[in-house]
Parts: sequence; structure tokens; C-alpha cells
Amino acid sequence: MIVRGPVVALALLGLVPVVLWPDAAGVLAAAWLCGVAVLVALDVLGAPSPRSLELQRLPVAQVRLHEETPTTLLVTNSSRRRVRGVLRDAWVPSAGAQEPTRHALYLPAGERRRVVTVLRPTRRGDRPAVGVTVRTHGPLGLAGRQATLTVPGAVRSLPPFRSRRHLPAKLAQLRQLDGRSAVRTRGQGTEFDSLRDYVEGDDVRSIDWRATARRQHVVVRTWQPERDRRVIIVLDTARTSAARIGDEPRLDAAMDAALLLSALASRAGDRVDLLAGDRVIRARVGSGTTSGRSGLLHQLVTAMAPLEPVLLEADWPRLAGAVTTLTRRRALVVLLTPLEPAAIEEGLLPVLPSLTAHHRVVVASVADPALDDLRTRAGGVEEAYAAAAAERTESLRHRTATALAQLGVTVLDEPPEQLPVALADHYLALKAQGLL
Repeated sequence: MIVRGPVVALALLGLVPVVLWPDAAGVLAAAWLCGVAVLVALDVLGAPSPRSLELQRLPVAQVRLHEETPTTLLVTNSSRRRVRGVLRDAWVPSAGAQEPTRHALYLPAGERRRVVTVLRPTRRGDRPAVGVTVRTHGPLGLAGRQATLTVPGAVRSLPPFRSRRHLPAKLAQLRQLDGRSAVRTRGQGTEFDSLRDYVEGDDVRSIDWRATARRQHVVVRTWQPERDRRVIIVLDTARTSAARIGDEPRLDAAMDAALLLSALASRAGDRVDLLAGDRVIRARVGSGTTSGRSGLLHQLVTAMAPLEPVLLEADWPRLAGAVTTLTRRRALVVLLTPLEPAAIEEGLLPVLPSLTAHHRVVVASVADPALDDLRTRAGGVEEAYAAAAAERTESLRHRTATALAQLGVTVLDEPPEQLPVALADHYLALKAQGLL
């Protein structure tokens, strides 16, 4: 049961006879309040039951983080009575339900209405609906009934892919490497393209001596990067990925770097696979055949959306084994994992020799810009201790990076905004040198 505002006004109206006839104030007040209570009870009895309404939620479209999408409820009055009242479609706070979330209801018997609430998620992942609260008003408008009904639903908030703005520039570099701007590069493992006359600055190792003898002038071979290579991205979702850099966890920044590299590599004609996991494999996406590459980004963001950091150590032997099962060909393996000395030295270092023996391995880590800020502060005792701690942390990270480099691993340790670009540039550099 609910009581509406007019009941308060009606009860206060009972003060008028109390003021006019103070001798009988107690009797008049009791009689007036009893009358109001009777009217409220009759109004509650006359209000339709909220459970007489049939509620159905239409599927909610996926949306990028911080973008808007509507959610629609179909409300059907299957009873023989008219329903007047208010409906509130409640969601978890991170779903970002926009005002108005309360909607006026006027449903004649047997009719259906659409109720639309706009959502703007503030967190990545599946954001569920909490419930639908329906209030129905009685004929007098004094009181009514209320019930909260469960109507399943969720909106999937996808990674925002902020580094998308860098994609056109990287694709232009890729076109140069790919020969679309009449540029060819030479390197180990590249594919032969054509012959042309030697010009100053060409690598003498590219001279084709047989063709030179036939043409009576120096001729060089031109090469283009091989296509259909393999790029395997491993996304670490263990406890170290939960650390927040600014307003988001490291995992989200790593996802952004993975998306830019995947978009670039798929456009280059390479096959991209994503593995995400910690103690178990949480997500697995592969570009597969050429026909499946066009939808690779959609598959990646859909698979990444529900991933959350797990407060456990990563099982690197399991993750390395998953990489090995994907291909026996030499591939570029990108490990998106924080450069945390303890986690790297105890978990990752022992399995790296088996990976570097067959693949080119890159460790891409999201660095915390606040660490550099702490190192440069000079002030009181507390700031001095903070600077010393930051310096020691940086020293340990550098030691870990050196140990990785000694195993033949390339280490990229950049802030969230710069890591996607650094990883894409490293990929293009490998292409240019014919190493991929």
C-alpha cells in the first residue's frame, strides 16, 4: 500500500473544525482522521493490482562505454480495469539510467504501451536491470498499491576503443609497407615482388646479378612483406590487471592496445588470435578465414566486454600452452601483462624460453604515470619516502625488463595513452624489417 500527497492535505484540512470548535477538538480530530483512513482504505481496495500488468523487456543493444542506448519495456494491461499510476525501471548505478526513470502510466483495459528508458553505462561489462516498480492509483487518487517485479535484462557495455583515432595514420604507414604507395622493403622472410633499376641508396644485397648480366645494367629485387602471418595476443586478467591507472583498471588500457593492434594486423592480412585468462582461459577469439576477418573487431569487443580482473595469480604455463596449441608456425606473441617484478619473475619467466624458441615475443605493459610524478617530488619527509619507494619500484621494474630482454623478449612499458601507439609502431617496424 502507498499513500499519496493528497492524503496529507486532506488530513491537515481537519485542523479547520478543530480551530473553530476547540472544545470538541479531540472528538473532531479523531472523527476526521477516521474518515480519512476509511477513504484511503477504500481507495487501496479500488486500485488495480500491479501484478495484473504483463511486463516484457525487449533485447537491449550493445553500446560502447559512455554512449547512450534505449531499453524498452512492453507493458500490457490484461485486466478489465483501467490502470493509472507510475512505473520505475531500475538499473544498477553503473548502467547509467538517465532521467526520467519514472514514467506515468495510463492503460485502458487490454491495451499495451512502450516505456523507454535511456541508459549510458559508466562501467564496461554486463550491467543488469534491478527490477521494475509499479504503483497503481485508486479511483480517488489518495492511495494505491505498489509491487516490484523482476524483468530480466542487461546492457553490455563494450570497450570504448579510444585509440581508434590512431588507426588511419597507422593504416597509411601499412599501405606504404604493403606496396600500395610503390614502396617495397627487403628483409629476411619477405616475398619477392619485382625487378627494377638500381638507384643510389639501395641495399647492395638486393642486387640480382643474373638479371644485371642479362640487361647490362644493375638491377635490384624488390620485396613486399609477407601476408597471412600469425599474431597472437594474450590478455592477462589476473590480479595485477586490477590496479587502477587514473580512472580505469590496467585491464581496460590493455584492451585498448589489443584492439588497435588487432585492427591493424587484420588489415595487413595477418591472422589475429586473442586469448584472455588467468588461472583459466576466459575468452578465445580467432580471425580464422579471410571471410571472418571483417567481423574481427566486433568479436573482440564482444568477448572483452564481460572480462573482469580476477584476484588470483596468472597460470602462465596454462596460457603458454594455449598459445602453443594455436599454431606451430612462428608467430608474433604479444603478452599484455603488467610489468610487476614478483608476478613476472615467479610466473612468466620460467615459461618464456619455450615461447621465445618458437615465436617472437613482446611484453606490453601499462605503466603508471603517477610513479614518475612521485619520483620527481621534493619536499617534506613523507614526499621523500614516497620518492624513495617510487625509485625502488622503478629499479625493480627495470631489472625485470632487463631479464626479459636477455631472453629475447621485447618490452614495451608505456602509459595508457601511449601503449597502443607504441605497440602498433613496433608491429609496423617488424613488418618493415621483414621480421614478421
